Amino acid sequence: MSYIDQVLQPGEQILHRARLHWFVYLHALGSTVLAAALLIAGYYFHGGIAYVPGAAVGAVAVYAWIGAWVRRITTELAVTNRRIIIKRGLISRRTIEMNMDKVESVDVVQSIFGRVFDYGDIVVRGTGAGLEPLRTVEAPLKLRGFVTAR
Repeated sequence: MSYIDQVLQPGEQILHRARLHWFVYLHALGSTVLAAALLIAGYYFHGGIAYVPGAAVGAVAVYAWIGAWVRRITTELAVTNRRIIIKRGLISRRTIEMNMDKVESVDVVQSIFGRVFDYGDIVVRGTGAGLEPLRTVEAPLKLRGFVTAR
């Protein structure tokens, strides 16, 4: 059972769930391509020591894949009829909840690639304080629509 399902109050309904976009894997993908290129270059140089840079970058790529996967599956974001709920983390958990009455605005920042692939960063601003940006969120304009349309 997800964290959001556990903390719902009686009568509270989930209007929208969001997740991180698959672009969180881009660093891992880049590391994998670089490791493959270095390993192929090592093969053509026929030297055992030539494989070392490729293997080192390959280890970094594995670490990046695992880190991105954990980040994506452990980040939960939901808009309910009463509040916005954000949960991050696997072992240590960070949760942020803001009542809908306290929300002033939702800022969406999208690059050109973000507009093409439908992802972006969101910042929810509330009375007295704002939430830190949540980066690489899928369909940020749809999320903003659920928060601002009351």
